[in-house]
This record gives sequence, structure tokens and C-alpha cells, in this order.
Amino acid sequence: MKKRVLIISAGAGNGHIKAAAALEKSFAADDRVVEVVNHDALQYTNKLFRDFYSKFYESLVRSAPDFLGWWYKTSDEPWRTDRMRIMLDRLNTKPLVRFIQDFDPHITVCTHFMPAGIVSHLIATRQIQARLSIVVTDFDFHAMWLSRSFHRYFVALDETKAHLQMLGIPDERITVSGIPIDPQFQQDIDRHQGRLSLQLNPDKPVLLLSAGAIGQGPTEFMVERLLNLRHHAQTVVVCGRNEELKQRVEQIVGLQSDKFKVFGYTDQMHKLMKISDIFIGKPGGMTASEAIACGLPMCVVSPIPGQEERNSDHLLEEGIAVKCNDLTTLAFKLERLLDNPTRLAEMRANALRFAKPLASERIVGTLLEDHLPHLSFTKHQQAAIAFAARTEGSGVMKKTPPPLLSIKKSPISQQARHSSALLKKGRTSYPK
Repeated sequence: MKKRVLIISAGAGNGHIKAAAALEKSFAADDRVVEVVNHDALQYTNKLFRDFYSKFYESLVRSAPDFLGWWYKTSDEPWRTDRMRIMLDRLNTKPLVRFIQDFDPHITVCTHFMPAGIVSHLIATRQIQARLSIVVTDFDFHAMWLSRSFHRYFVALDETKAHLQMLGIPDERITVSGIPIDPQFQQDIDRHQGRLSLQLNPDKPVLLLSAGAIGQGPTEFMVERLLNLRHHAQTVVVCGRNEELKQRVEQIVGLQSDKFKVFGYTDQMHKLMKISDIFIGKPGGMTASEAIACGLPMCVVSPIPGQEERNSDHLLEEGIAVKCNDLTTLAFKLERLLDNPTRLAEMRANALRFAKPLASERIVGTLLEDHLPHLSFTKHQQAAIAFAARTEGSGVMKKTPPPLLSIKKSPISQQARHSSALLKKGRTSYPK
């Protein structure tokens, strides 16, 4: 039987939307799908709630990134903030609930934790019958992504899967797929011709400086630093949807415009990444996945405390990136890389080895061939997951385990096995 597929994201950061769009293309290309619908959950809410999730988040990124880092760490405990957060989500997403019920999907895929919580509740209360799969759009896993009822998790790394296994999530419920990116990043691009098409010298290195989709961060300061770069490098600056930023950068570049190409928002990022030698920017999960799929070494700047800092850690550990902690040293960092072509070649090879460009196809194929029943956690199982998270995060057991766990002072790995065994006995309901 052909499947109806519903993909739901949330416009709080561009990565969730782009991951959903990549999945939509892959589902639409499969003849086992009769209909695929891709929606931003925030479009079904009121303006106040929509602004809270999107504009408020963007304002915190600009003005209070340290607060975001604190909140990321504080809230990274299973179910800790769920009661209030999910209650507010349900109150403000009634039109979304009605749409989901009317569409009646066989498969639901969420690329943001907010709609995942809504769908999970609908399944748990038997208001819909569907499989819910959750695609995590950063390299690490935050507790907000946990759902009480779900079908499968798709994560970026083996390490992330190991973390979920330690919490007690059954192994067969976790697929290491990578973060889904647009299929166009698989295209072969002639670097020589690509550079010529942008009026770049094909024989000189190309730096790609990105301000992100919304055009924020210390872009102007970085451009000023690059004006004094000793190497005869060329820099492509992408300012996103911030037209004022684009104009200011063009003014800064001035007479050296032959060394700089300044763009606003572009849908040609795959081509720019393919023809570049170093990417300069923030390590969002989507951006990093696109860059490494292109074999593009990264110079990480201004990561958002929390998820982007953790993404950065993985990139550094794999030898794909360098990190510029003080922007005053940006030119120094880049010159050291440009002086060492052997190191750059190694970083490119590391990126290609680490990349998972077929993530979207992997997710679609897995879901259309999967016959696992839905899994719902009981309250005791939720307590076991929360306890495993506390012991794993601290390295010591601070609290007595919940009554369901009989061994009070077992090693963490043994505790995880207890949790996993309990979860595998969970109540399940089969989709229609």
C-alpha cells in the first residue's frame, strides 16, 4: 500500500526547514509514496507564539548567546521542562492538530522537537494512528528531542546513537543516517569553470564567508580582518537575507572589490561550497553537514553556546575544522592553513570520510521498508531514562534509582542495560 507522508518542521532556525525540504524531495521521488506534505508547524499558530519560537530565538542569538548556552545545559534533562512547554504547544497549535487529523498520515517525520511533541501526544492518546520518526538536526542529542511515543530516531553520529543507547533507547529504534541535506550537494561541480563563472581566478584559493540565512554575526569585522590577509586569496561573502549587511560589506570592501564577491541570499550554496577551499562561519548542524559533504574544511567562528559548540567539538575532533576563538586572529588562522596545503588536503579528506550526503535517501528508504510497531514509554520507563541521563551526565549516581530499578549502586553501563531491557518490554500500538 502506498503511503501518505507528513513532514513537519518549525521555522526556528533555517536548518530544520532545510532538512524537511530535503526529505520532501526524497519522498516525492519514491513511487511507494502516494502523497507527501511538508509544513512548518509555526504557520498553524498565532503570531505571538510564532514570534516567540522564531524571532525571539533569533534575538537571543544576537544579544544573549550565553543565556542560550545556559538554557541548553539546564534543560538537557529528560522530561524536565516538558509539562509546561508541551502544554503551551498544545494550546497554541490546535489548527495544526486539526490538519494532522484530517490528513491522517501513515508516516510522520519531524525535524524539530516542537511538532514531534504534538504528534507524539496525538498517537499516545489514540487521536491518530501513524508512525512518528524524529530527525535530529544537530550532531549531539538534547533532551528536548525525547518523545514519549515514537517509532524511530535518526541521528547524525555513531556517538549520538551510543548516547541514546546508554539512556536505554532500544538499538533497533536508532538509525545513524546523518543530517538530511538537499540532493544538489551530491552534484559534481567543475571547480575551474565554477570559479570562472563568478569571475574568480581559478588558480588562487577561495574563502567562503557565510553570515547564515538571516545574515547576522560579526561579518563586517571578519571582512575587515580579511582585507589584510597576506595570501592572494579571494573571498566570497554571503550575507543572507540581510540587505543592509550586504551594503555595508560592499562599502568596507571598497577598492578591493576584485578580491571579494558579495552576495545576499543565494540558492547556489552547493556550488559556492564546491569551488571553495575554506568555509568561514558558524557550525550549525545543517551548514556543517553541507560543507563536509562538499569536502570543505571549516574555520569555525562564533558558535552559539550549546548545540553549535558541540557541533564544533565533533568537527575539531575529526580534523575537519579549526576554531577561531578571537576574531582578531582570524587572518592568522587562515594564513596558517593556506601556508600548509598538505594539511588542507587532509582536512578535505577527513570531511569526505565523515560526510553522509545520502542521509535523506537513507531515512526515506528505512521508513518505507520498516515494519516496527510504534513504541510508547510508560511512566516507569520514563523515570528509568531520566535516571540514566543523570548518572551518565555526572559520572556518579546522585539519586536513588526509581523503584523499577532494583540495583541501587550498579555501574553506569549496567544501569543502561537495565533501562534498555525495561524499555523493550514497553507497551506498543500498531499503526493501521
